[in-house]
Formats: sequence, C-alpha cells, structure tokens
Amino acid sequence: MAFRHNCNKENCDHQSANDQSEEWNLFCKIDLENVQCLNEETDGSCKKIFRSWEDRLIREHCVKSDVDQELLFNIPFAGTVKIKSIVLIGENNESHPLNMKLFKNKPFMTFDDVGTECDQEIELVKDPEGIVAYPLKMVKFSSVSHLSIYIPRNYANDDDVQTTIYYIGLKGEFLAGLRQQVVITSYEAKPNPADHKTNITESFFQNVS
Repeated sequence: MAFRHNCNKENCDHQSANDQSEEWNLFCKIDLENVQCLNEETDGSCKKIFRSWEDRLIREHCVKSDVDQELLFNIPFAGTVKIKSIVLIGENNESHPLNMKLFKNKPFMTFDDVGTECDQEIELVKDPEGIVAYPLKMVKFSSVSHLSIYIPRNYANDDDVQTTIYYIGLKGEFLAGLRQQVVITSYEAKPNPADHKTNITESFFQNVS
C-alpha cells in the first residue's frame, strides 16, 4: 500500500525531517564506490546526492534521468543498517519524482525486476528543501544490507521531462559491519553439541523394549 502525504488531515502521515537531525547519518555507511543508478544522464552522478544532512540543500550536484523519467538506485551498505525514514529533495516543479518503490536486500536490480512486489511504496510531495521525512516500515527495514530505490515517474508523467533529484537522506542506525557479520555467521554455522543432546539412557531402554 502506498504511503500518502496528507497535510490537510489532523494527523499528517509524514514527519518533520528537522526532528533529531543528527540521526540522518547513514550516508557515511553507504558503500559509495559501488552505488549505481540505472538511466542516469551522467554516469556516477548518483554518488553525489548521498551526503551529510548539513549539505542537503547544495544544488551543485544532482541526478537527472536520461531516456525517460525512470531511475533505479542500487545502494549497498558497509554492513547491516536499520532504516527509519527517508528524505528526497527535488525541484519545485514537474521534474520532481511522483512516487518511489523501495526494495531491500536485492542487489543488482534492473528495470526487469521492478515489477516484483516492493517492500514499501511512497507517494511523494514536491519537497525542494528536505523538510518531509517519510517513515519506513520498521519490520521491513530493520536489517538492511542493500537498498534499491525505484522512481517510476515524475509529476509531469512525461518521458520528455527529466526526473531530477538533488539529495536522498536516510535516517537510522548502523547495526554491524561486514567483518562482524562474517564472524557471527561463522560462529552460528558451527555445530553446538549442547543443541543436539539426547538422553542416551532413555534411548537405550526404548530400543531394548
């Protein structure tokens, strides 16, 4: 079900991105060297929109779509993270993304994969200043090593209008680095005799009887 922004309602669905801004720190846990964006006009431009909260309003760098309005980000992390909220800054015009679909732990997604069920879909408002934070489903995004963001269309809904994004911010927690994950996985893979105890005496008498 899509997340909707309803400022006219008494209980608005979005949060203020200014709340606890110090938690918008997951950009430093992104493996930027391996971030990619399919259908970006300029190769590598996607790596520059993930930056510190303090630099979110810089307009020097952006991602623009190329042949149509779609964009697909593949974002690996340097470990496991819990993602609580997301902010997206675009232009205050028709080039702003209309909605986005989020997929967790599906590396190397292509446009052939975006038809599968996403983990969350969010309808976006035009937000040129990064003041709208969209909360994510905690059950879905409590253990994420890779995040894919699919932008299917912009407000123009016209392939002749390039989709433009200046900043994507992620709020959350860093849980474990890759090396720590490997150690934990290795430990759990070793058999523990205590987990497989049997009552030898009981087994003996059952067999005799």
